[in-house]
Amino acid sequence: MELHNDNIQMSIEEYLDQDEKKDLLRLLTAGSVDDGKSTLIGRLLFDSKKLYEDQLSALERDSQRVGNAGAGQIDYALLLDGLKAEREQGITIDVAYRYFSTNKRKFIIADTPGHEQYTRNMITGGSTANLAIILVDARTGVITQTRRHTFLCSLLGIKHVVLAVNKMDLVDFSQQVFDGIVADYKQFLTQLVAENASLSIPNVTCFPLSALEGDNVVERSCRTPWYEGPALLDYIETVQVVDEHRFDEFRFPVQYVLRPNLDFRGFCGKVASGVVRKGDEVMALPSGKRSRVKSIVTYDGDLDYAFPPQSITIQLEDEIDISRGEMIVHPDCLPHIGRQFESMLVWMDETPMDRSKSFYLKHGTNTTRCRLDQIKYRVNVNTMERTEADHLELNEIGSVAVQTSKELFFDIYHHNKATGAFVLIDPITNNTSAVGMIAAPLTQGDLVGTEDLPVLDLGKLGIAPEHREAVRRAVSELSRQGFQVRVVE
Repeated sequence: MELHNDNIQMSIEEYLDQDEKKDLLRLLTAGSVDDGKSTLIGRLLFDSKKLYEDQLSALERDSQRVGNAGAGQIDYALLLDGLKAEREQGITIDVAYRYFSTNKRKFIIADTPGHEQYTRNMITGGSTANLAIILVDARTGVITQTRRHTFLCSLLGIKHVVLAVNKMDLVDFSQQVFDGIVADYKQFLTQLVAENASLSIPNVTCFPLSALEGDNVVERSCRTPWYEGPALLDYIETVQVVDEHRFDEFRFPVQYVLRPNLDFRGFCGKVASGVVRKGDEVMALPSGKRSRVKSIVTYDGDLDYAFPPQSITIQLEDEIDISRGEMIVHPDCLPHIGRQFESMLVWMDETPMDRSKSFYLKHGTNTTRCRLDQIKYRVNVNTMERTEADHLELNEIGSVAVQTSKELFFDIYHHNKATGAFVLIDPITNNTSAVGMIAAPLTQGDLVGTEDLPVLDLGKLGIAPEHREAVRRAVSELSRQGFQVRVVE
């Protein structure tokens, strides 16, 4: 059987091979309530002919029953807003993911809610995004929520933003209105970078759209002759996003130790960043012991080298004690190693922060106990103002000093996302309390609290010298499990 694709005749095998090699773009939509996020994605799917017949039938039926587009019109937002509460209120509440593919690229779109009370949902949807589409209503221009969503995108390290000025049909496709909104938005970006250089968004592209009527969504519109750029679909098909995987700093968090027989001992995991080659000298953290890579094993056979995000098993030439949560790196390029760091925390639990509580901190494959030393400031995500705070509540963001029970091996988030992000878990409810992005390493002297590790004084406890080695081994095992104890002899 043969297929015709772009006037080129090919077999099914060739077509599938070509489809497998297409790269993937993850993008999210953000914007204020009723800016048309769900409608834009629905129109994008509809006009690009990426819907199945049963989806089209259901869309037409639901549009007549619960749609808000008017009699006889298709409500494209219903493709994304599937919850009953969303359809009743005409808003987006939860993150909706949609996958589709064109001849040039594959896409995963996260339709995120615009309400401030659903900030945590947007953080979840944007954590893996390469590009953000921020919608603005042409009638209202840049508003508080536009600034908030832009700040959150910059906080997540998204470097490509599309400013979609929607509902241009309601302002008669005025170039003056569009240019004014673009100028206001770029002025805000300048202010954002002036306050924090790490929050820069280097690539911003602006589009005049009408999502409801399809202008400049899939095809260029004749109603905006003054606009000389591409349609939105053309742009997202061809934009070259910065590869978030770093290839210059090898980081390999160990997930599992593989021991199928007496002759093989390998360390399984996913390459977080960097490139490792057979024969490379590597170092195990925290022990600092060195060895060389004997082989790189995968399900499909051995490799000469590996890179992110490949999942591999590394076999070393020497027998080194390494377990889950530890890290293999190149000795000439080490991460930060320490128990204290400053981070931007997004509070995601309905229970307010209690700084007297000890949390579980999950960083990659490593889990440890931690305490929140101090809140340096809280960010008002609507005004970007920094204020003092003694706790954070749901959806609030702040700069927090964190101290862990055992050493972590980390990088700055904006330098390496894979090793710069972590999650806080409530030890009682197991709820995800917060997500964090490491901003800078700290020292013990930077903290307000004092060293709070429990102390085991072997002399005072009357433990005989011949038993102390067993105690040290027990303390070492506790350390591996995230419980740090200081031993005094």
